[in-house]
Amino acid sequence: MESTEPGARDRAGLLGSAKADRITAPLRHRTFRRIWIASLVSNLGSLVQGVGVAWAMTEMSSSVDKVALVQTALGLPVMLIAIPAGAIADLHDRRIVALISLGIALAAATTLATLASLGLLTPDLLLALCFAAGCGAAMWGPAWQAAVSEQVPAQALPAAVALNGISYNIARSVGPAIGGIIVATAGTVAAFALNAVSYLPLVAAPYLWKRAAGRSRLPPERLDRAILLGVRYIANSPSIMIVLIRTIIVGLISGVILALLPLVARDLLLGSAPTYGLMLGAFGLGAVIGAANIGLVRKHLTGEAAMRCCALAMGTGIAVVAFSRNPVIAGLGLVVAGAGWTLCWTLLNIGVQLSAPRWVAARSLAAYQAASAGGLALGSWGWGHLADIAGVEIALLVAAALMLASPLVGLWLRMPPVSARAEEGSLLEDPEVRVPITGRDGPVMIEIEYQVMQRNSPGFRDIMRELRLVRQRNGAHDWSIARNMADPEMWIERYHFHTWNDYLRQRNRSTQAERAMEGRVVKEYHVGPGKVRVRRTIERSFG
Repeated sequence: MESTEPGARDRAGLLGSAKADRITAPLRHRTFRRIWIASLVSNLGSLVQGVGVAWAMTEMSSSVDKVALVQTALGLPVMLIAIPAGAIADLHDRRIVALISLGIALAAATTLATLASLGLLTPDLLLALCFAAGCGAAMWGPAWQAAVSEQVPAQALPAAVALNGISYNIARSVGPAIGGIIVATAGTVAAFALNAVSYLPLVAAPYLWKRAAGRSRLPPERLDRAILLGVRYIANSPSIMIVLIRTIIVGLISGVILALLPLVARDLLLGSAPTYGLMLGAFGLGAVIGAANIGLVRKHLTGEAAMRCCALAMGTGIAVVAFSRNPVIAGLGLVVAGAGWTLCWTLLNIGVQLSAPRWVAARSLAAYQAASAGGLALGSWGWGHLADIAGVEIALLVAAALMLASPLVGLWLRMPPVSARAEEGSLLEDPEVRVPITGRDGPVMIEIEYQVMQRNSPGFRDIMRELRLVRQRNGAHDWSIARNMADPEMWIERYHFHTWNDYLRQRNRSTQAERAMEGRVVKEYHVGPGKVRVRRTIERSFG
């Protein structure tokens, strides 16, 4: 018999919460498990190909810039098209978007393998196909990551985000070593072909997903408006902006690891493709160790303290690699750097995922991906250029010093505390109107009158600054607050929408916390008489 004792219920709730916090909890959900396993296989193929691509470029060109540009070609598309891709994923069926993006990546991988087998591959073609594969990844990432919240319950979302990082880093721990063996024994063509085949399970997994997403009663926004709204949401969300700036900084500095690792294997360790694969394997092993402990880190450290530890780990690991000429010692340094790397990126990813409501989740994640890929791409190019001028060792030492100093950024841009996802409020009824109006009519102006005692004016102004960000990130523009000169206790809030549909969308985008803030304004500052007065007006043109 089920216990009805309050203490027993509390213990059961804590036990359920503890189970949800376990790193393996999301794997109990079939759809997530199926896509995760397929993603693991695809990540393995991608990393095997990565060894082949980097080594093929090393053999075709003696330029350090060309070798470093491989990482830039893979990451640059994410920086360029992630925001439009995120808007598409928010506006349309994320399953369909994922399948189309995987088709692009599969076509690029197949073309690369075909050209290489025919002996037609050149450095420029290699970079172009890496760019095409990056385009597929740029579209796949926001759709897949935003869909994770539809596949697991909210309490398991942080573990699911960490598992996505583990998937990549499990592959990293063995994929490069396997890639090195394949390249050394069968050549780069075999690595490219294996990657193309590894996409097939990942295409099948979303295809089998029976997504049950509710349809909005309002028509979808235009793509350009959706992109602009995503940018406005991020720009008016201080917590997300801080995470994105920190992401760019981490990407710019840590890009040195992947960009110069082939040169570390060749020039500092005097090795070949298997040595490069083993070094990447050591880095991936550390990454798995870091990702597996994400729950422990989040439990015992604040976001800022965890970021500092990650930066110290990465900086120390990079310095060890710079000084070492022994593969074993260099590998140990890469294990430490890899643990800090994955913990850092997972913390930043979780910070964005839990800060964004569902309606703009893909666009927020796309911005995170653009920031991370952009930082890594630009950092890879910059470190490659510095290595060309001053040498690989100097470039690594400069990067290590910058990484060790990067926690100072937290004095100005402290990581926001995030423990649970921003939950959306319940749907509101449409306001009653007596004027003939269609969804495309506009512009629409909203006026809200507050009666505030003069002694409470400073506090009212402060909370209205926060409410301004809420209105603007949810779709309003031209926000203002005015005071009646004849009645100093009357304040009028005004904001606008392009169309009536835009206003209706904004009403149902507010999270529970944002609606609580709106209620707090009325409860703590409005003194009546009666409720606040809301005017909804629509502009009518002449002629």
